[in-house]
Amino acid sequence: MESRNNVTYFVLLGLTQNAQGQKTLLILFLIIYILTVVGNLLIVVTVSVSKTLGSPMYFFLACLSFMDVFYSSAITPKLISDLFFGKHTISFQCCMTQLFIEHFFGGSGVFILLAMAYDRYVAICKPLHYLVIMRRWVCVVLLVVSWVGGFLHSVIQLSTIYGLPFCGPNIIDHYMCDMYPLLRLVCTDTYVTGLLVVANGGVICTVVFLLLLISYGVIWNSLKNLSQEGRRKALQTCGSHITVVVFFFVPCIFMYARPARTFSIDKSVSVFYTVITPMLNPLIYTLRNSEMTNAMKKLRGRQVSLDRT
Repeated sequence: MESRNNVTYFVLLGLTQNAQGQKTLLILFLIIYILTVVGNLLIVVTVSVSKTLGSPMYFFLACLSFMDVFYSSAITPKLISDLFFGKHTISFQCCMTQLFIEHFFGGSGVFILLAMAYDRYVAICKPLHYLVIMRRWVCVVLLVVSWVGGFLHSVIQLSTIYGLPFCGPNIIDHYMCDMYPLLRLVCTDTYVTGLLVVANGGVICTVVFLLLLISYGVIWNSLKNLSQEGRRKALQTCGSHITVVVFFFVPCIFMYARPARTFSIDKSVSVFYTVITPMLNPLIYTLRNSEMTNAMKKLRGRQVSLDRT
């Protein structure tokens, strides 16, 4: 414990040391973060107030958007602040807090995607039993399980790294606090710890990703039993889900399903699933979903009517 207290803060090297590059990234990430928050909150509000979006699919979508707001907010504001003020330090406690929040909401989002795949499987493969299987209390239970799963994942990650000795140096070659960059600064053997991180992060991502691929494979195989209109709608919905799954899980597996090493490409890959993917989710789900876009138009029309009165 005494050795760990030798490091009270960390220095984040960020994405680039180039001043012009930092200005460009500042504007880019600020725009992305605004779009992320506005887009995801718009989905949450639309699903909450629209009577036509009461199905479990939209319930899970609203939950995913809610998680994405907090997941992105755990990382991007700090990144923007560092680029704007040029102060790239973070205290030990804030670093651990950021680590917990990002893995809590990221892990919860992983399990929500699994719940969404299950919902689509029941809707397409067992349509006659859909209302019986996907009752409101079942959706709530799946949501609670997702929160608990994300919490346990994050607690394990935090407890794995928190008690290790940080004697110095305190320079993190990253723009955020994460497991592998932090493990490089630990002044003790981290082989076993690295295996725990792979088991808790990489294995979860890989197993869930495989389960998702299997579920969508079963759905794809069952599409031949649907009408042409039903097949088109199913492909449209599942296509959005698969796109989100690939965008999130492929970088996640690359980052965590490997030995505890860091590579120069890690920061670029991390930007994709921590900053860009939460912004893409609303675009993917809304642009490819006519029910969602129509509900948003009605919500906008209702707001315009209220403003006129």
